[in-house]
Amino acid sequence: MTEQEHKKLGQTLWNIADQLRGAMNADDFRDYMLAFLFLRYLSDNYEAAAARELGPDYPALGPDDKRTPLSVWYAANSEDTDEFERQMRRKVHYVIQPPYLWTSIVEMARVQNGDLLDTLQKGMKFIEDEAFTNTFKGLFSEINLSSEKLGRSLPDRNEKLCKIITEIAKGLKEFSTTSDTLGDAYEYLIGQFAAGGGKKAGEFYTPQFVSDILSEIVALDSQDPTQGKRAHIDSLLDFACGSGSLILNVRNEMGSRGIGKIYGQEKNITTYNLARMNMLLHGVKDSEFEIFHGDTLTNDWPMLRETNPARVPRFDAVVANPPFSYRWDPSDSMADDVRFKNYGLAPKSAADFAFLLHGFHFLKDDGVMTIILPHGVLFRGGAEERIRTKLLKDGHIDTVIGLPANLFYSTGIPVCILVLKKCKKPDDVLFINAAEHFERGKRQNRLTPDHIAKIVSTYQHRLEEPRYSRRVPMSEISDDKNAYNLNISRYVSTAQADPEINLEKVHTSLVEIDNRVKAATVKHNEFLKELGLPLLPM
Repeated sequence: MTEQEHKKLGQTLWNIADQLRGAMNADDFRDYMLAFLFLRYLSDNYEAAAARELGPDYPALGPDDKRTPLSVWYAANSEDTDEFERQMRRKVHYVIQPPYLWTSIVEMARVQNGDLLDTLQKGMKFIEDEAFTNTFKGLFSEINLSSEKLGRSLPDRNEKLCKIITEIAKGLKEFSTTSDTLGDAYEYLIGQFAAGGGKKAGEFYTPQFVSDILSEIVALDSQDPTQGKRAHIDSLLDFACGSGSLILNVRNEMGSRGIGKIYGQEKNITTYNLARMNMLLHGVKDSEFEIFHGDTLTNDWPMLRETNPARVPRFDAVVANPPFSYRWDPSDSMADDVRFKNYGLAPKSAADFAFLLHGFHFLKDDGVMTIILPHGVLFRGGAEERIRTKLLKDGHIDTVIGLPANLFYSTGIPVCILVLKKCKKPDDVLFINAAEHFERGKRQNRLTPDHIAKIVSTYQHRLEEPRYSRRVPMSEISDDKNAYNLNISRYVSTAQADPEINLEKVHTSLVEIDNRVKAATVKHNEFLKELGLPLLPM
């Protein structure tokens, strides 16, 4: 499917969502819409795998037969279904029984079956508890099929669901819905809901063009980026993963076999479920990722609370787009937390450095971390200044990238990307000032592929360019004038110097102009005198 068709599919689904949600809050309707798209993907993938597994035994039904082939096979081979499901778990990693397949659900919606709502509830519970080898408890916890937002009575809710599912099925029918296609449609819808939802919705979504920068940077050799893309990332962490778009983008950059395992953490329960669905919908097997629901700042993920230094998990690459200047309330004991004790606690008014230090703590010695933060972390004083100074003195800040304003749904402020390494070779910091390199949009500015390529290439080869990038030695950053302030404009100013003015040349030109004015006045007065009119003053 071409990029244009991908966009058309996404727009078709968005139009359906816009038309059907009525008075329902966009965030609420998003959960229904994306859940049904997820069910469609799981079903299509499973039925295709079942057809391959059963071969000639897979039932061929006529065009007017509305049953699903698997339901026909199950009815005729009841003694073999257990073995079939065991085989499917080994090959596809999950099972969906015939009544819960998308094609079965769509047929129930088409005929306005009164049991649709009940079947959906049972199907969602089956997917959460039984479908996968690893259970996905609460995957559909935010989808309340009994909500009055769907209708006041059970028949009303059933009718509303029939309409939604029928319209989605119609919208998808004209497109070739491979896993990649549905994954792209899912991402498109998440982006559209984020754009329409303002600041709150934008917190869980990193714009694609910003995500591309982080992904391409961590995909390069961590110690010597000039060597090009690394062959493999054993482990990838996003500790504020939102809907999972950023880690999926890294996976896309590395290839489906380029990452050993993906780890993510998300505090918001709705977004956590979106991320899990997003992983599966993009073909990431349940054994290839682990998303944890919990608070990153309090570090309540048991895996990361390991006290034995030899067993603390470390990651080859860490990427993150945490909430900007998040207010937090660290306890007194947190000052002794292994993540913070060597640097100090971030202030209550802004947890930016707390997020950074969390991810940095779990980075491998030869790993690379990219994180999106507000510009304030580069120059604010107090506790943040102390943390920033320590990171710089220890040689951990590799690159500072300044981005244009108004790139994010959640804020219009310009932000920066920090690239950090525990073992950094150059004894300088690369500053890239890309603040004026963007394509202006009506609601949101964007970066083109050329803008992205320029940033990544500048990082990769540590290139210097007037008014764009510069390698700044630590001696300059630490001198009395700068005092570990990383404000980008101190080192790479985009201001253009005023042209030098030759005063002697300007004076000569003005004299010549004055002489021409006087000559023209004399000539004009001769005409006025002949006409008997008042003369111009000399």
